[in-house]
Amino acid sequence: MQPASPRGASVALAGRRRRDRYLPAALLLAPSLFFLLLFTYWPVLRVLGQSLLVGRFSGDNSLGLGNYQRLFADPHFARAAWNNLVYAAGTIGPSLVLALALALGLREASRANAILRTLVVMPLLIPLVAAAALFSFLMLPGDGLIDFYLARFGLGMVNWLGDPDLALGSVIAITVWKNTGYYMLFFLAGLAGVPQELLDAAKIDGAGPWRRLRSVTLPMLGPTFAFVVPVALVNALVQVDHVVTLTLGGPSDATNLLLYYIYQQAAQNYDFGLAAAATVVSVAVLLAVSLVSFRMLERGTHYES
Repeated sequence: MQPASPRGASVALAGRRRRDRYLPAALLLAPSLFFLLLFTYWPVLRVLGQSLLVGRFSGDNSLGLGNYQRLFADPHFARAAWNNLVYAAGTIGPSLVLALALALGLREASRANAILRTLVVMPLLIPLVAAAALFSFLMLPGDGLIDFYLARFGLGMVNWLGDPDLALGSVIAITVWKNTGYYMLFFLAGLAGVPQELLDAAKIDGAGPWRRLRSVTLPMLGPTFAFVVPVALVNALVQVDHVVTLTLGGPSDATNLLLYYIYQQAAQNYDFGLAAAATVVSVAVLLAVSLVSFRMLERGTHYES
């Protein structure tokens, strides 16, 4: 029997050491990887597979793109996609602008600002379903608190949730009220990381408040925007609790959003193929928009070392 060469022995020893070094890490990560595969990647693969199964009942299913063809030909999906686009534009922009304005106004540590911060953040503590139930009483036609005060100014009754021209705007207003305090917390944290010496230097150079905001504060808030904007995009797609509580997608599909459309197809029409196709399209568009927005924000981002 030939004795092992020194080179072969050293290679085997190096491989054993490498294995001994990575084995504990692999054992520690194994439970997390198992649950990640079980509850994340496996459902994704199931949805992808379900979207390619053409046919609503078992036994007459076939692979193909028929579900996607039916999806893009469905006017209800087109209306839900348009509503979701309007909903995203109406909630993300105003929420972020208000959150940044409130963070700039309440960034100084004082007792009054602490009370105001608490009042702004308070809607965050209320579940969206409870907030929707609260606003349903405020927006009751004729008997709601909003119509009561409008009547004081001589204005007539407004059907906030029953008018197709106003229903989506009312849902957007509720979402802005709910999310502004949440985003403000991130902007407060980001403002705490803006170096004061940069603001002082800009002030010495003669920069006014608006110029300091545009040239110093906003670029330094790049990491905050890079986090908050994708979160806001995800919220615009997944927040439908208030739609379920207030309008059920009506009137006349005026408040039907993509996630509620998916729920209708899966839970009411039992058309799982169409629901899966809508899920794949929605997630793909959301992922693409999030990546593009993240890359655009990253270009002008300044990180403090």
